[in-house]
Amino acid sequence: MTSDDKDLRGRTNDLQKAVDLAGDRVPAEVSTLVRAAIAGVRERLDLGVDHTVVALAGGTGSGKSSLFNRVSRLDFADVGIRRPTTAQITACAWSGAATPLLDWLEVIPERRITRGHELDAADEGTLSGLVLLDLPDHDSIEPAHRVVVDRVLPFVDLLLWVVDPQKYADDALHSDYLRKSVGLESSMVVAINQIDTVPEGHRGELVADLDRLLVEDGLHGVHVLTVSAATGEGVGDVMALLERAVARRSVSASRVAGELDTAGARLVAETPSDAPWNADAAIGTEVDALAEAVGLDSVAAQVGDAVRSGYGRPTFEPPQKDGLEVSRNRWLSRAGKGLRPGWRASLDGSVASSRTVGERLERRLSALPLDTTGPASVPVLRRTGAALMVLGAIAGVLGLLEVLGVVDLFEAGLTTVLLVGAAACVLVGVVLVVVVAQVMRRAVRRRERDVRERGRSVVASVVGECFADPTRALLAEHRQVRELAQSARERERIAPLTGSIRLPTGAHLKVASTAGTTGGDATAPAS
Repeated sequence: MTSDDKDLRGRTNDLQKAVDLAGDRVPAEVSTLVRAAIAGVRERLDLGVDHTVVALAGGTGSGKSSLFNRVSRLDFADVGIRRPTTAQITACAWSGAATPLLDWLEVIPERRITRGHELDAADEGTLSGLVLLDLPDHDSIEPAHRVVVDRVLPFVDLLLWVVDPQKYADDALHSDYLRKSVGLESSMVVAINQIDTVPEGHRGELVADLDRLLVEDGLHGVHVLTVSAATGEGVGDVMALLERAVARRSVSASRVAGELDTAGARLVAETPSDAPWNADAAIGTEVDALAEAVGLDSVAAQVGDAVRSGYGRPTFEPPQKDGLEVSRNRWLSRAGKGLRPGWRASLDGSVASSRTVGERLERRLSALPLDTTGPASVPVLRRTGAALMVLGAIAGVLGLLEVLGVVDLFEAGLTTVLLVGAAACVLVGVVLVVVVAQVMRRAVRRRERDVRERGRSVVASVVGECFADPTRALLAEHRQVRELAQSARERERIAPLTGSIRLPTGAHLKVASTAGTTGGDATAPAS
């Protein structure tokens, strides 16, 4: 007995989370399809997908009810003359959790039995999860019988057609059912019941003739076995077939898995792999663009001029609207590349408008302090240099007048000292002027750099809040939807239980019979 229920429920929950998270970002028809699939899957899961439903179908007198009793080891199904009078299904379940499934199959409580441990033989543990159905006769004169058969057949995991040696070629069986089952060969078995009434020497011919009819119906490779519900011959082979069926994934589980896979694929198609978007590169591009839109370099230059001149009030003007719009559109184009329309529209709604971006930039930049003061040492150095040059000039003039004899104020030796001191004062004053200029240039560059750095930091924070953060959040949800939808899909392709059963066909049985096999049953399923 496989345990698919937990896995399928987990995958269903993942798909539910995915479609809820995607919301209206996927087309309505996709969302509707996925939600309908989830609802249908949950309904089926509530019925149980770990049950293997095997139905015995056949015509009046085929003995399928007797075979049902033989397999269930109970005298429960109607046989003989009472049989044509009922359109009810009889069920035997090797599971205590099959009630919802039997309710859904419309098996009335009076016609169902559950195999309990007090009844089961020790060797029946391998049938755990089996639900064996005895269907009404498909060839009954009562139309209601056929309605029941037609309703149930599409939902069984393995269909065991029971025929008798006299009516196995019945046209109603072949034309109304078998010829319409082409493609489902691996989900059906044909059992020739009452084989004890056929001489052993003719059994091979009987099986070969039935196999020929099946091929003429378009059915190739259908397993044919022989059995006698009356004597028990071949019943062991039927039990072995049921055990192998129970050990595989049920058709219901396969259908549920298929629906989840299909719905998950639709959702995955709406969430392609991550778009080629580099957040750091995109942020850098838009910081440069918006820095230009707010005139950051111009304001930095104004600050530098104010530092040099000692006056001026640099301010940030409102950002250029065209620049903001271009930046936003470029961001959406790059970040939304590869997204489906619904996700792109959501991205457009998540990213702040150009007006909001402009307002935030203007408000934060206007609060940015613009330091236009020069170094505190510059005035002192400037005055000192000017005083030294003035003093040196005066001393130099006096010394020159003394040398020219215009005035006679100093002794000869002092005149030389005066002239040297004058030259020194002028030189030091010039050096101080040069130093002041260097200090001012460094201060201007530092102030301009500080404005640019702090301004870019403000712009970068606005880009992050208005562009990057909502984009990262949306792409994270996009990735999460894709991962959840992927997890809802089949991890590996697993064939339905009957598709994986490899059984001998009628041709094999004919060879076994003509080879002289006697005693027992030569139709045991191949391993």
